[in-house]
Amino acid sequence: MIEPISMLPSDASQATLVGRVWLPGPQGGPTPVLVRDGEVFDLAAIAITLSELLEMPDPVAAARSVTGPPLGSLQTIQANAHDPQHMHLLAPCDLQPVKAAGVTFVASMLERVIEERARGDALQAQEIRRAVVALIGDDLSRVRPGSEQAAKLKALLIERGIWSQYLEVGIGPYAEIFTKAPPMSAVGSGSQIGLHPQSSWNNPEPEVVLAVSSHGRIVGSTLGNDVNLRDFEGRSALLLGKAKDNNGSCAVGPFVRLFDEKFSLDDVRCAELRLDVEGADGYRLSGSSSMRLISRDPVELVAQAMGGTHQYPDGLMLFCGTMFAPTQDRDVAGSGFTHKLGDIVSIQSGKLGCLVNRVGLSNQIPAWDFGLGALMRSLGRRGLLQSLP
Repeated sequence: MIEPISMLPSDASQATLVGRVWLPGPQGGPTPVLVRDGEVFDLAAIAITLSELLEMPDPVAAARSVTGPPLGSLQTIQANAHDPQHMHLLAPCDLQPVKAAGVTFVASMLERVIEERARGDALQAQEIRRAVVALIGDDLSRVRPGSEQAAKLKALLIERGIWSQYLEVGIGPYAEIFTKAPPMSAVGSGSQIGLHPQSSWNNPEPEVVLAVSSHGRIVGSTLGNDVNLRDFEGRSALLLGKAKDNNGSCAVGPFVRLFDEKFSLDDVRCAELRLDVEGADGYRLSGSSSMRLISRDPVELVAQAMGGTHQYPDGLMLFCGTMFAPTQDRDVAGSGFTHKLGDIVSIQSGKLGCLVNRVGLSNQIPAWDFGLGALMRSLGRRGLLQSLP
């Protein structure tokens, strides 16, 4: 797995990084933490959940005010990634639902159209890809979603009989916003990610994830892997929940970088993400995704995810989508890429660090068994609920 120094942003000494770790023992449980100078500090005296910290008027000042000895070094904690009996990293979110915006990049939008027409059959995708690109081209990046130009293009594509539900959300007025994972279910860096055992065509999706307060304020960002089952979703959009929300299918981390004097939303807007897949069979795949090419600004995505018609009192985490859609063959010619068990997936971006996970099956990796009820009981045993106003 990745070395601790490599999981941090390139300018880690200037970054305000918060996350969560698991404290072992009878009085243990999850706690929010600050990473500073390679050491991990407990924030429970300031906020008992990460959601509570991100709701504060100035979460940066609150996090930086932490005093006292560290829980330990990041190096030690990261080394325990696979040992639940020791302190280890968790996903840097807790009470927040994890939402995701889909079809926000032209490249992935075309791949969704192809999946739909192939009905989830990877072997048919290559021929369909050629036919779709021949009809509508591969450069829709100049079409602003919801614009008059987009409406005219929609009319033309309907006339040609190739309109798609994915084009509807890709260039139409409404973004696709779906629930990726319920609160407490995301896995962190170093954990295993899960594939449905009946999936034979799937891939990682490297994305920027926004940390958003209940008032719609974007307070920071991190990295995410929106693990996707292309065969399930391609058969029917009504299988989106099966394609997207399985045990271990949502990885977030390693830490939320809070917006401060050294990091802002403009840094998110120009973030470059790199993805690497290393197979136990020696296979290597590299890809990238550039936030510069997103079709909807992060502020617009948040505005479509929450507001007068939909509230999130504990805030939310919002995946922004990806332009990465691998077409490189792994085994059978024309079948494209799909995961194999044991793949190591690394997603990195200079100012956000590196998220690393190993691929397993959703029904074989550790089950999700610590939910909101368990969290409340854990906080109660530690006497932390008594500190609430």
